[in-house]
Order: sequence, then C-alpha cells, then structure tokens
Amino acid sequence: QVQLVESGGGLVQPGGSLRLSCAASGITFDERILDENILAWYRQAPGRMRELVARMYVGDNTYYADAAKGRFNISRDDAENTLSLQMNSLQPEDTAVYYCNLFMGRERRGYWGQGTQVTVSS
Repeated sequence: QVQLVESGGGLVQPGGSLRLSCAASGITFDERILDENILAWYRQAPGRMRELVARMYVGDNTYYADAAKGRFNISRDDAENTLSLQMNSLQPEDTAVYYCNLFMGRERRGYWGQGTQVTVSS
C-alpha cells in the first residue's frame, strides 16, 4: 500500500523560503520510478480548486505551473525515498495546503498525501 506523508509547511513572511518534503512508503524511488509514474505537487487555497504546482515525469523531466516558474524547484531523493519542493520568494498568494501526488500509470491510480499547510503572511 502506497503512503505519502508531507512535511515542512508553516508560516513564512513574504519573500521567504520553505522546503516541503514528501516521504513515500510502499514504493521504491529509483532511476525507473518515472518510467510509468508521475510525481507531483499540488496545492489548494481556500475556496479554490486544487491545482498543479509542479510535476516530474519520464526522463527526470519537470513541468512547472506559471505561478511556480523561476521560484519553485521539484526534486527527488532516491536514497531517502522522498520528493521535495523548494519554494523561494514566497508571496501571500502561495498560501495553500500543499499535497504530494503519485500517479501510477500501470494502475491508472493516483495517491495523495494528507497535505501540509503553507501560510505566507507578514
């Protein structure tokens, strides 16, 4: 059973940085993890739909939503079996619950973590 657990959220001032982590169990991160699967970070702000922030897919390619380009970086640590999201130059509009997602292509199924709250405020 795949489980994802996010951590690293919190309160930060505008212009600050946070690093989110997603610890995975029930699946092994290695050089083949992205052959059939997609790793991603989503976020959901109050009153808004959940939206894609960044994803990592086959060939270690990455995609960033416009709001994340140039400020956020998605990365994977196979030794620690974790997915991370480094967020810089945070702004109040980045306030949301951030979720880690694993989409397994063979099962055609997505797994979600419980989310971690990020609040950007002075």
